Amino acid sequence: MEKNFKRIEDIEVWKRGCRLTVNIYKITGSGEFEKDWGFKDQIRRSALSIPSNIAEGFERDSDAEFKHFLNIAKGSCGELRTQLYIAQAVDHLKKECTEKLVKECQEISAMIHSLINHLKSK
Repeated sequence: MEKNFKRIEDIEVWKRGCRLTVNIYKITGSGEFEKDWGFKDQIRRSALSIPSNIAEGFERDSDAEFKHFLNIAKGSCGELRTQLYIAQAVDHLKKECTEKLVKECQEISAMIHSLINHLKSK
């Protein structure tokens, strides 16, 4: 497999996914999330899945496997967005915070989509 990146740390969408995950961990570490263990665990898992699947796919031996894991990461972006909207609806997040995080998820999802398309065109 010919890679345009030498290391996972060279992939901007992976870096943004890591930053988003750190933000989710910080946000869910206090407030209403402290009492809602199940929701806190699930939203953290969704966020963590994004950069983790990008990394796992990158370390595989083929573009096809990389695309597969990128699709999983993209799905996790959708899952996280859904959970963010629900968190706002049950008063775990303020609207402004939800909007900022959803926007970041949408941008990361678009970046993953572009990377998938790039791999398809090779």
